[in-house]
Amino acid sequence: MSNMIQAARQQVAQLTQDAYEKAAQAGLLPAGAEVKATIEIPKDTSHGDYASSFAMAGAKALHKAPRMIAQAIVDNLDLEGSYFQKVEIAGPGFLNFTLGPKWFGDVLAAVETEGPAYGSGDEGQGRKVMVEFVSANPTGPMHMGNARGGVLGDTLANVLKRDGWDTWKEFYVNDAGNQIHKFAVSINARYMQLILGEENFEFPEEGYHGEDIKELARAIYEMNGESWKNLPEEERLDKMAQYGLSVNIPNMKADLLKYGIEYDQWFFESSLHQSGYVAETVGLLTEKGWTYEKDGALWLNTTQLLKEKFMREGKTQEQVDKLDLKDDVLRRANGFYTYFAADIAYHRNKLAVRGFDKVINIWGADHHGHVARLQAALDGLGLDGSNRLVVVLMQLVNLMQDGKPVRMSKRSGKAIALHDLLDEISVDAARYFFNSRTSTTPLDFDLDLAVRQDSDNPVYYVQYAHARICSLIARLAEEENARVPEAAAVDAALLSAPEELALVKALAQYPEELHLAARDYDPSRINRYLVALAGDFHRFYNACRIKGEEPGVLAARLKLADTVRAVLANGLGLLGVSAPEKM
Repeated sequence: MSNMIQAARQQVAQLTQDAYEKAAQAGLLPAGAEVKATIEIPKDTSHGDYASSFAMAGAKALHKAPRMIAQAIVDNLDLEGSYFQKVEIAGPGFLNFTLGPKWFGDVLAAVETEGPAYGSGDEGQGRKVMVEFVSANPTGPMHMGNARGGVLGDTLANVLKRDGWDTWKEFYVNDAGNQIHKFAVSINARYMQLILGEENFEFPEEGYHGEDIKELARAIYEMNGESWKNLPEEERLDKMAQYGLSVNIPNMKADLLKYGIEYDQWFFESSLHQSGYVAETVGLLTEKGWTYEKDGALWLNTTQLLKEKFMREGKTQEQVDKLDLKDDVLRRANGFYTYFAADIAYHRNKLAVRGFDKVINIWGADHHGHVARLQAALDGLGLDGSNRLVVVLMQLVNLMQDGKPVRMSKRSGKAIALHDLLDEISVDAARYFFNSRTSTTPLDFDLDLAVRQDSDNPVYYVQYAHARICSLIARLAEEENARVPEAAAVDAALLSAPEELALVKALAQYPEELHLAARDYDPSRINRYLVALAGDFHRFYNACRIKGEEPGVLAARLKLADTVRAVLANGLGLLGVSAPEKM
């Protein structure tokens, strides 16, 4: 796929090398030297678009002053048919290359030729990557943190796919363990209160207090009356949990589908226990010498695993000795396996059974202490968890309205659910805003801004740019019978205004932004890129008239506008945001 910025860099290197070899043949420079030059895009491009350090980097090997080398290079450069129209020497010997019409025309052609695939890369080389995200406890409605993790994970998976990875999206359902027991106990308490009266059955202090728990209890009572009251407690709690999950999990799926998220698989924790896979995984750790028994429980020697991991990563023995490391229980004295044991088993399943080359988890920042421990445990199983498991930590969301924070508390039952949010604002606004900052930055979600229809609202600003171009194309077709030409029919030399050149350069930046978003696990780069591109378009539109211009200029500018439209739609699609034709 075309990365025109990378293509220009490579051409600078090749042109410079060819000029050096030609100068050497002419006896102007010593032959056979290997020069490792940097090629940068200067912040101020008024004197050139690309700067090569070849002359300075080669001074020692060529035994000449940098400016003398630079002059010999310039004198032997052949720019015919290249992306560049001129080269100048600057400062101590920089070679400043200025782009010419061929490059600008080829950018437009690349977007046209590649269509929706424009920006794609091959960094992943078809390797398998799983992105596991949201994975909310199925004990209640999804909230703001789940909303941020949802769009972050979904968009990251989209970006990775476009960068050449074979992607898989997964939701891990924690349908076993202590939180499910607490869930059942909470429903049971509300059920008993319906029968006996609230004052006659105490609600557990650590229970789930939300209105949804009361609704589940009422539904059970309406279907079964008091018949569950006399069941053995263990059976009753199991039935309570199973009913609650049968209601909550489909609701979660429906909420996420409304949010534009579909998973390749919903993976149930209970399957790991029922199949014996958790016990098998713990047994493997024992075989490898990483466990020991104490106080009737089976422990993982996390301390030693972490020490070895940190030493491999470059920490000194002294640094490691100062860390406050602790071991972890894998199997309690009562015979039950811990959540950590199940988590190790789940990730072993990802890497060893299903063969993912890399697995990425989106976790809340409060789980940061768990990351290295899980990686180290996988290292202990010989699965290279330190490199194959990536955890993207996500900071909290602060919901704002009227300039004040909207309080949320799961314990008090006042958590703001995802489905409630999507009743207030559009899915487009929600997906855009929740992905608008890097995951490591706390996010202030301004409800008032999200519904505004002006340029202060970034999603509106980007969508409006797309709609404005669609309207422009339709109007020119109707009023001047002007159609968007093919790139081959455009004379790119007619695009000479600063606003035009800046806009084409912005279009060329998209593949690089997409690649960096994948590399850094930061899909918010796409948001920032789209806002900047929309701004570049509005500046172009205000400075460069299209309607009424002579045919060649009109065609070139119309093609440029349509190319921007295509890239805006491309980027919005990655975010799961619509690209409206009218607003």
